[in-house]
Amino acid sequence: QVQLAESGGGLVLPGSSLRLSCEFSGDSFNFRRYTLAWFRQASGKEREFVAVIRANGGYTYYQDSVKGRFGISRDNAKNTAHLQMDSLKPEDSAVYYCAASQTVILSQIRNSNAYAYWGQGTQVTVSS
Repeated sequence: QVQLAESGGGLVLPGSSLRLSCEFSGDSFNFRRYTLAWFRQASGKEREFVAVIRANGGYTYYQDSVKGRFGISRDNAKNTAHLQMDSLKPEDSAVYYCAASQTVILSQIRNSNAYAYWGQGTQVTVSS
């Protein structure tokens, strides 16, 4: 059974940086075949897509509001994914979730329903 565990969230000032990590387990042999994505959900709002990295890291895609500030990466040797978040803004405050799928097609990468596996989330709060 695939399991995902996020870490790295916290309370930071506007303009600060955070690096979220997603530790993948349960199917380590096939980790490199999984598409990995980050979603976030702010209080009272729907879950939204943030960033995605395809198998082997050959393709990445970001939500417009985070382009140029966030960077998604993966380490296939360590079965982990990361989300580097720079120049954080108060509107980035949310619970951030890592998601994984072996079968998501390119046209559905922003659709949370396309991901079978989810972590428990990590809280990011950006406030002065």
